[in-house]
Amino acid sequence: MTGQKVSGQGTSGQGIIGRAVSRVDGPLKVTGRATYAYEHGPDDAPLYGFIVGATIGKGRITRIDSRSAERAPGVCLVMTHHNAPEQGPRDESVPYEYWRAQPMLTGPDIHHYGEPVALVVATTFEQARAAAGLVEMEYAARPGRYDFGALKDDTYIPKMVNAGLPTDTAVGDFDAGFRSAAVTVDQRYTTPYGFSMPMEPHACLAVPRGEDLTVHVSCQIVDAAQASVARTLRLDPARVHIVSPYVGGGFGSKLGVHAETILAALAARALRRPVKVALTRQQVFHLVGLRPTSHQRVRLGAERDGRLVALAHDVTMHTNPDMEYAEQTAATTRSLYAAPHRLTSHRLTPLDLPRGEDVRAPGDAPGLLAVESAMDELADALGMDPVELRIRNEPTVDPERGVPYSDRHLVECLREGARRFGWERRPARPATVRDGQWLVGYGVAAAIRGHFQSPTTVRVRLAADGTATVQSDMTDIGTGTYTILTQVAADGLGLPPDRVRVELGRSEFPTSMGSGGSWGAANSSTAVHGACRTLREKLLAAVCDDTRSALRGLELEKAVFADGRVRIGDASEALGDIVARHHPDGMEATGETLAMNDDPHYTAYSIHTYGAHFAEVAVDADTAEIRLRRMLGVFSVGRVLNARTARSQLIGGMIWGAGAALEEEAVVDPRSGAFVNRDLAHYLLPVHADIPAVDAVVLDGYDDKANALGAKGIGELGICGAGAAVANAVFHATGVRVRDFPITLEKVLPGLPLLDV
Repeated sequence: MTGQKVSGQGTSGQGIIGRAVSRVDGPLKVTGRATYAYEHGPDDAPLYGFIVGATIGKGRITRIDSRSAERAPGVCLVMTHHNAPEQGPRDESVPYEYWRAQPMLTGPDIHHYGEPVALVVATTFEQARAAAGLVEMEYAARPGRYDFGALKDDTYIPKMVNAGLPTDTAVGDFDAGFRSAAVTVDQRYTTPYGFSMPMEPHACLAVPRGEDLTVHVSCQIVDAAQASVARTLRLDPARVHIVSPYVGGGFGSKLGVHAETILAALAARALRRPVKVALTRQQVFHLVGLRPTSHQRVRLGAERDGRLVALAHDVTMHTNPDMEYAEQTAATTRSLYAAPHRLTSHRLTPLDLPRGEDVRAPGDAPGLLAVESAMDELADALGMDPVELRIRNEPTVDPERGVPYSDRHLVECLREGARRFGWERRPARPATVRDGQWLVGYGVAAAIRGHFQSPTTVRVRLAADGTATVQSDMTDIGTGTYTILTQVAADGLGLPPDRVRVELGRSEFPTSMGSGGSWGAANSSTAVHGACRTLREKLLAAVCDDTRSALRGLELEKAVFADGRVRIGDASEALGDIVARHHPDGMEATGETLAMNDDPHYTAYSIHTYGAHFAEVAVDADTAEIRLRRMLGVFSVGRVLNARTARSQLIGGMIWGAGAALEEEAVVDPRSGAFVNRDLAHYLLPVHADIPAVDAVVLDGYDDKANALGAKGIGELGICGAGAAVANAVFHATGVRVRDFPITLEKVLPGLPLLDV
């Protein structure tokens, strides 16, 4: 689709978009020249802060004795609620949580285990950490609410769920439809607390310069970080300068700033010195938001031919009583399958635990884990092939909104995946395939995720030497933003990629919604595409009456921008020569992407991405050890911007889905509200030995309703449904259905079939 002719604007003839271009920032990263937040070195030697966390889950501080810590070597400050500067309050009228003030150390009340109660600042990190252990705290503990299983029925109804989606929906008469169904499934599934765990822990360097404050921080949305810091410190946002050129992973955990950033900023202004604060891996579990635990009830009613007549998805999850977060866990179900009678709902149970926050594919990942498991149960009850069951329930329009889909190819994903995976070899009856000591099973699940669009502005500047610079506060969280924007700009201006420079992650650059929600690449690329189109118009306008130009008087609509030149027929001129003559100081243009509420396509169409996951597992017949043997995902995401980074993102999501099905689980101590497995030795994640052959295939596509480039988000689609494919494969191997995730040995072992040796 590259090079679409637009009258008066010329076209690009290079076809760079979509190629598997290697990361332009790759050499910087592998040689250690990509500077992350904690690695920046200010002119003045920085001080180091270490956070002291509460050792109770609920109550009040009754006494603080910081004298020993203050006398310790190198200590410059011990900040507690007694001497912390006054800060702006959390303002619920600010529409989005990540833009609100995040005040710290504001009083003696303890709301959850690990909450900051002091910050110790010293000359070295080791001195700060040692002195933190000398701060004496006494508490008056109160009973807390920590046990979701015991309290899950103590719920309330939120006004809306994440992303501004409705809390409940209803179409038709579910109760009547479910009663009339020939075959029904009514099951409950539970998912545990989950964490993002990016490779780079949350870190910040705050550098005061007069009344200004420069904040080097690992964040996903620069504009949110600037607003949150400014509101907390009660500063003019123009005096807060956010710098975040490289982010070592986020997965939602860095959409907003947390304790390390606010405390570093407070200390830096108090001491008039640069201050660094980084969370330890253990602190991340209590000072960064988490995916809420959930209890999900899924009810499916179908005719004997497998067609759904009734579908309901009811979700209860935990929330913090002071900072509500309602993950949109049932929302994906609203657009996935056809059924005339439908219900979805969300309920919240307040617990004295850290607040929920967006974790990769919020709502979609845990919701599909339940719904796609239930679809497998329905297929088993019907004696029907699980792929065929899904195809049979393909809707023609969005079943709840009643609008057409913009570009839906879920059936093609299922069929192509089945063909590539060898699905026809799967026996219908579970626990019938054996490979020596191993029981072998195959599972499938569908994937769907909404495509979001948010306001984004990008500036593209052409210099007289024929090079281009792209600027945006957009962040690269390891997903390849630098590379993708290089490709889009090079394609749009007809330049070689090595003549494009992309600058990201500074609050002085044009504002975007950053990286998150799978919207970053499509939003920023669409804005770059628009800016390049405007620059082409300006360049052609400059040459149309220029007697010095070889292009004067020719048909401008036939202009082609390629290889650093503008060509019309046999005539051509170097891009740099045109700029040098007419704009010797350079020329620039901005491109914008609208908010989805302002784009009529998002009202008129249901816009999603899709996929189909296939998994093969082996389960030891004696021990119930589960081994993933292979995974395949086939996806439809519109136009691909970079084939290599797209595949990498999808495979990463698939691996996370396998981990969610088999390993990930944060466990709460019901006595204190502490997460007992708060390190990477005990909070289990997949390692190389856990993940064998994984492949991701992307179908050719172009969704012209999504944006001008036809591209949609990829980053979170890979995890959606992946865990359910693994869970369904475990059932197919063993005949044991586990509905309490993750699936572990002790949950499978009692139900293993007795086999002849």
